[in-house]
Amino acid sequence: MVRIGGCAAAMLLLVAGCATAPPESMRAPPAEVSRFSGHAPGQTLPPGWEPWIFSGFKRPTEYRLVSLDGTTVVHADARASASGLVHSLSLDPVKQPLLEWRWKVDRLIEKADNTNMDLEDSPVRLLVSFDGDLGSLPPKERIFFHSIRILTGQQLPYATLMYIRENRAPRETLIPSQHTSRIRMIVVESGKEKLGVWQQFSRNVVEDFRRAYGEEPGRITAVAVMTDSDNTGSKAQAWYGDISFGSLPARLATQ
Repeated sequence: MVRIGGCAAAMLLLVAGCATAPPESMRAPPAEVSRFSGHAPGQTLPPGWEPWIFSGFKRPTEYRLVSLDGTTVVHADARASASGLVHSLSLDPVKQPLLEWRWKVDRLIEKADNTNMDLEDSPVRLLVSFDGDLGSLPPKERIFFHSIRILTGQQLPYATLMYIRENRAPRETLIPSQHTSRIRMIVVESGKEKLGVWQQFSRNVVEDFRRAYGEEPGRITAVAVMTDSDNTGSKAQAWYGDISFGSLPARLATQ
């Protein structure tokens, strides 16, 4: 039997667009991420963003657009829960490798440890999925993907980068998922430093993908955010600001 832990469940966020037929205007995945800041606080999400609930597996985390410091952001409230928000995309990471976002965390999940399958929680996660040749995967991975498809009716993405905040693992630690080699977590912040303040991040997803998988990335197919505390049975809250992809500055692109 295939077990759906926090990391494997997070991977399912990135196929949410396959769950139901989208409106005609949304059939073609957009090439940019809708901004939270351009919309009024409330329960209505910006176009392109969809809630994703692991029905039958997980209690959902609550997400809501709120006004904080004069800007609309997403507030995540997890109570022994795991779910997220996902945004389908279609863009070339070679042309738009610069991923930028910001988040805020007020406290850690004390028992969380993303190197331990049974304690795999994080107050903040940002996920990016990539297309690729599923037929090129090792037999063990193809069996796992097939099992998930039978279990959920959905196809997992070829590969996923997951940017997380960790309790102990140092920044830039690369943590492979214990469920599948097609999820690689990158620690972008660790420990109690900078709790309660907004943090801004800029990542080159092409470089991160090469480091994580040792190959060139395919097209980016989705981005998602997830706050989960189900494995530790804890509470967690976080705030997410706008997320964007763009080209590198000219001085970096030519290096």
